[in-house]
Amino acid sequence: MKPTDPQFIYMILVLPALFGLTLIGEGIAKIIHDEGGFINIFFGLVFIVIVIFAYYFFSTYFGARA
Repeated sequence: MKPTDPQFIYMILVLPALFGLTLIGEGIAKIIHDEGGFINIFFGLVFIVIVIFAYYFFSTYFGARA
C-alpha cells in the first residue's frame, strides 16, 4: 500500500481525525453547558497530533521503501 493511495489516506488520516474532532466538539458542548469538557478538548487535540505524526511516519516509511 502506497501512502498516496486513497485507502491509506482514509484509514490513517481522515477517520481518526474525525474522531479527534468529535472529541473536541463534545468538549466545546460541555464547556458551553458549564459541565467542564477541557479534558475532552485536550484528548481530542492529542489524538489529532498523534494522527498527524502517524501519517508523517508512515508516509516517510513507505516512501523510503518504494
